[in-house]
Amino acid sequence: MSDYELSVIALNDLLSTSCGLYALPSEDINEVFPRIYVGNKSIAENITELCRLGITHILNAAEGKSFMHVNTNSDFYNGTDIVYYGIKANDTPYYNLSSHFEKTSDFIDKALSQKNGRVLVHCREGYSRSPTLVIAYLMVHHKMDVKTAVSLVREKREIGPNDGFLKQLCQLNAKLAVENKH
Repeated sequence: MSDYELSVIALNDLLSTSCGLYALPSEDINEVFPRIYVGNKSIAENITELCRLGITHILNAAEGKSFMHVNTNSDFYNGTDIVYYGIKANDTPYYNLSSHFEKTSDFIDKALSQKNGRVLVHCREGYSRSPTLVIAYLMVHHKMDVKTAVSLVREKREIGPNDGFLKQLCQLNAKLAVENKH
């Protein structure tokens, strides 16, 4: 078994219950780190609730029109002060989500650099794509290792990034360790 497989297995152990079961999110939105929220399609389309929560920035990790995506864009939030950024990511183990880690992490960091910045990172279910991007942000900008970042987000929300995304987080972890950035 390779180091990657051991790492993905270890991360899956953090995500599942002691019985090996996985839970779907019980809420539409959860604050997983101060001023960073992970949510689903329902909350992303509820402008009234977003404004009530003080969301200033939205990162859509599933932009698109298909069933597995969320059809919002900057025009959807016209008339609000919400800053929007979207990526057309697919929730499959073969999708290279890591190609977006730098830009999405910088978007989150810039949002939080504002005095009252609050960012919603969402995908269709708030279960795989969006938590993966938040975990990458925590690793890059808060110098957390992958296990710490996964555990922190999992404590606040039921998540289950697919094995391909977990592999990409393990690769980021190795890269940051070599660069001595965590």
